[in-house]
Amino acid sequence: MNQRVWLIGGTKDSVLIADRISTLPVSLIVTVATPEAMHLYDSQINTFVGCMNQEDMMQFCITQSIATIIDASHPFAVEVSQNAIATAANLALPYLRYERDNCELSVSDSLIVLDSFETLLQGDYLLRKRVLLTVGCKVLPLFRSFHDKSTLFARVLPKLNSLQTALDAGFTSDRIIALRPPISPELEIALWRQWRMSLVVTKASGKPGGEDIKQQVANKLGIPLIAIARPTICYPRQTSCLEEIVIFLNKH
Repeated sequence: MNQRVWLIGGTKDSVLIADRISTLPVSLIVTVATPEAMHLYDSQINTFVGCMNQEDMMQFCITQSIATIIDASHPFAVEVSQNAIATAANLALPYLRYERDNCELSVSDSLIVLDSFETLLQGDYLLRKRVLLTVGCKVLPLFRSFHDKSTLFARVLPKLNSLQTALDAGFTSDRIIALRPPISPELEIALWRQWRMSLVVTKASGKPGGEDIKQQVANKLGIPLIAIARPTICYPRQTSCLEEIVIFLNKH
């Protein structure tokens, strides 16, 4: 049997990685968190759906005879990566983290980079502002207490669970924008103007997350943009090069 490679996916980058690995003499297994993400991959690729804790990951590796782990999860999916690193260490499996390069944001008066959402919420950045949150749905509950201090809008994916999370976090239907990226500069400009935004908050997810476009629009409109930096994780081995994954697999 060919080497069994587990690709922790769900991102746009992981789709490219899966396509590249599928050309190699290995057996590829991809895991994603949602059924929607599963449809990103070629139908010939063996794909599993579901969230896993560390115990689940251990069992998955054992039952699937995993030989190598490639972690291409979202840069902010801290728990997923930490559990994968621990699983690889416990089972003595080679682990490689793939993460897109940080977007080279230019220094400007409109850009504020913060180290965490906690820093954002502990400060007075949001007070009495019309704020567009382009931070994903999972962190929206953190902003619940700010609805009576600011006018908050949430941009989420057009999925039922994302919309429900926003509603449960106190966002009314007229303050939820459901759009699937990529979003063009022209559309970003129109949206920011339509809802009269005075502040936009995003995550430092890189170019695929539209980070560069948001800064361009912020500079053009003179609207402050707050970027939440990626969490710091000590990966055993990391790359942003697709071909290095091929080298890694050939080596192991």
